[in-house]
Amino acid sequence: MMARAVKRYERASPLKVRKILREIKGKAVPEARAILSLYHSRTKIPVLKTLNSAVANLKNLVGSVRIEDKNLYVKEAVVNEGPRYKRLRPGFRGSPAIIKRPTCHIKIVIDSYKPIQLKKGE
Repeated sequence: MMARAVKRYERASPLKVRKILREIKGKAVPEARAILSLYHSRTKIPVLKTLNSAVANLKNLVGSVRIEDKNLYVKEAVVNEGPRYKRLRPGFRGSPAIIKRPTCHIKIVIDSYKPIQLKKGE
């Protein structure tokens, strides 16, 4: 059983987020959280929030069945480019210089190692 979480319009460069997602893809959830705790980048915070949201979505999906985090792994971790915010600043000889501020969309899919048996009536 799979669940996903998407964080859209995050004010971070997709290149910096992709570097972190490459590390946690395919790892167990507790190991992925440990890897994120070691990073010294401000982009780890939205990635960690998205990971926790995906785990919560899966637990909400299965209902009353108890799931351990060690039985879950990151199946897919993708970042796509979002729209760029453009700002103007005075440049050379009074001409406007355009400052582009990138955004990205983070998508994390969580799956379980073993199939989850739902109780009857759910």
